[in-house]
Amino acid sequence: MQDIRWQQRFQNFQRAFGLLREAMDQDLKQLNQLEKEGIIQRFEFTFELAWKVLKDKMEHDGLVIDQISPRAVVRLAYQAKYIADAEVWLRMIGDRNLMSHTYDSAKFELVLQAIASDYLPMLTEWQLGLLAEIVQGQG
Repeated sequence: MQDIRWQQRFQNFQRAFGLLREAMDQDLKQLNQLEKEGIIQRFEFTFELAWKVLKDKMEHDGLVIDQISPRAVVRLAYQAKYIADAEVWLRMIGDRNLMSHTYDSAKFELVLQAIASDYLPMLTEWQLGLLAEIVQGQG
């Protein structure tokens, strides 16, 4: 792999995402509060790397990013067809922000369910697309 910033950050994303997937392989109903908080923290870290990979990849490809914020990057990534579903990405931003500012157990459970049902599958598909691009030598 060439020494390209987005690919380096993508490697970090892959490690973080692997840890998140490993944690999500557990039966969520059997986890205690501390374990659930650990999953949320892994999600927050994984998402932070994901949107920064998007930013770095678009910049590498020559796109000009006027506003560097997760929402702005996600919107541009959707417009430029780097991601297929902006709504899920925007929900991830909202849930990441919500979890850093609240400890409501009901919201906690909803976010854990969203990670399992929506975010993991979407991030897996996105990851596989980037891996395919790297393997093909287009990145």
